[in-house]
Amino acid sequence: MSSSKTRSNSANHGHSNSGFVPDDSGAREKAAFVIELVEKRPSNGGSKDTQEYDPYLHREVTHPTTNNETLIHLLKGSLGTGILAMPMAFYHAGYVVGSIGTILIGLLCTYCIHMLIKVEYEMCKRKKVPSLNYPAVAEAALSDGPGWCRAVAPIIVHVINTFLLIYQLGTCCVYVVFVASNIKSIVDYYTEEATDVRLYMLIILLPLILINWVRNLKYLAPFSTIANFITLISFGIILYYIFREPISFDGLQAVGKLRDFPLFFGTVLFALEAIGVILPLENEMKTPKAFGGPIGVLNKAMIVIVTLYVGMGLFGYVNYGSEVLGSITLNLPPHEVLGQCVKGMLAFAIYITHGLACYVAIDITWNDYMFKRFANSRRKIFWEYVTRTILVLVTFLLAVAIPNLELFISLFGALCLSALGLAFPAWMQTACYWSERKGMAKVMMVLKNIVIAAIGVVGLVVGTYTSISDIIATFFVEGNEGHH
Repeated sequence: MSSSKTRSNSANHGHSNSGFVPDDSGAREKAAFVIELVEKRPSNGGSKDTQEYDPYLHREVTHPTTNNETLIHLLKGSLGTGILAMPMAFYHAGYVVGSIGTILIGLLCTYCIHMLIKVEYEMCKRKKVPSLNYPAVAEAALSDGPGWCRAVAPIIVHVINTFLLIYQLGTCCVYVVFVASNIKSIVDYYTEEATDVRLYMLIILLPLILINWVRNLKYLAPFSTIANFITLISFGIILYYIFREPISFDGLQAVGKLRDFPLFFGTVLFALEAIGVILPLENEMKTPKAFGGPIGVLNKAMIVIVTLYVGMGLFGYVNYGSEVLGSITLNLPPHEVLGQCVKGMLAFAIYITHGLACYVAIDITWNDYMFKRFANSRRKIFWEYVTRTILVLVTFLLAVAIPNLELFISLFGALCLSALGLAFPAWMQTACYWSERKGMAKVMMVLKNIVIAAIGVVGLVVGTYTSISDIIATFFVEGNEGHH
């Protein structure tokens, strides 16, 4: 999980209770532009100097991060529960399609993140503001696009916020299912009878609500550090289990069923995309120019991430074959103490970072939508706690309704990240350079972005449909038998 500051920003609006205001939220962004323009005009002398205004020089960051720190934050942001679901993704796709597919999706995601960063830089130059968050970049870019883009620009902020909200709440649901499933896997072995996974969700509910009552991210940061340390050790032990047996491809599928491919697509997207943390990370850097570029922080991080994902997915599938479960931890031998320790440690690590993941959802809901209603109320704090509690209850109830880890992961990956990670950046780039690019260059840009957006939309529709139909099948056909 990423650092506290990053996460607070990760839906890109951290005007949180700690009194820290990193950048303007989409809803108020126009006013902020006006203020910025007034402030900057005397020093910059007029509006023709887009070329001279460099947003990087005007960023005032209290604690700027070095390149290596940013690299580590990016790795942490992408190495969560998703990587543990990769063997299941490879089971859906087959080991050849899985390996090639993960690399191709990785390249596409990386390319789209580069597009997003370039659009942000360009819009900051045009608007003469030091930094913008994701919804603000989208609104600014579409405002400079063709007529139909300008028409939807005011709504796009809410659309993106909705996707970010669903994604963050989805991540929290995955966390709840993950923690409960792993606790169940440990306890079932010792009690020798299967207890419903929902019971464990109920047991962890109250502490979860309390974790999410922490209003200042500063207090959650140490937990994040502990969780990262535990996660690292656990991954090492999982790799030990995977490579303990001799590797053999007997009886494994090189190419999976076409019907299951959307589940693979959704899982890989869910695992790969830390789209929420990209702009905040870049905005917090000491040398933001080093983030993009051929050998920049982003490319280095993505090479490491994709390699780890292909390794974990491929060898996890090779080792456990068709027996593989929604999280590879559930495949670890229950009669070995070490295997049980990994389940316990990762359940604990994911549990304590739930507060960070849910923070973003709370941030969007409270700061961007609810705060206006209760701004003058004397019981403002009370309503904030109510909002926090309701959001945790929503993730809990969703998890109780469908306690199926791999279907959840592919659903939220396909639903939110094909839009946020692929389709929107392509759309934003087209709008941003609509009046600047001419002739063949413009045609090529539009065609390329139509292809990327089409992949995003098809992934969204087909992936969401497949995941939901599988959830319904699991839910109705197998009843209580269907839970791993």
